[in-house]
Amino acid sequence: MNTQIQINDRARAHLIQSAETKHRVAEQCIESIVNAAQLIAESFKSGEKLLLCGNGGSAADCQHIAAEFTSTLTQDFRRPGLKAIALTTDTSFLTAYSNDFGFEGIFARQVETLGVPGDILIGISTSGNSRNVILAVEAARKNNMRTIGLTGSGGRLPDMMDIAITVPSKSTQHIQEAHITIGHILCDLVECCLFDGK
Repeated sequence: MNTQIQINDRARAHLIQSAETKHRVAEQCIESIVNAAQLIAESFKSGEKLLLCGNGGSAADCQHIAAEFTSTLTQDFRRPGLKAIALTTDTSFLTAYSNDFGFEGIFARQVETLGVPGDILIGISTSGNSRNVILAVEAARKNNMRTIGLTGSGGRLPDMMDIAITVPSKSTQHIQEAHITIGHILCDLVECCLFDGK
């Protein structure tokens, strides 16, 4: 049975490894994060919107990031809402479509239906190989939308994206921990680009 010291050490190790992952993101991903924020800001300026898709923990990240844009990142800075939609939230559509046609097309169908040229799709996949996210990216390309990927090391998605923010890790937990931090940074930078009072 684990002793209290072993449990404490395990918790500490997780925090240190997570911090080390974020340190690598700070060293290797700043340019792609800034480029993504500028692209999103330009789209919002033109009246377009942001769509987000992913599975599991990445689905939760989509909802979290969309909420930050649509509501506000902090109560200290009140600003107009920004049009962001998580494609992971409509349970009636998700269950109907996946029941009738399979799970792989659930995001692509929404991109085809809701997306317009100039919109941006953020696809989140820790593996970089989520089939339904890949199909959504392909649908976005056909619809003249721009694409941003939040991934970990490896997979197909980074090479498919206009901008890939690739967390230098293969640990799903640490990649997800970095992704939500990146989401907060994107929202903050977009606010800075769009609002003089920020």
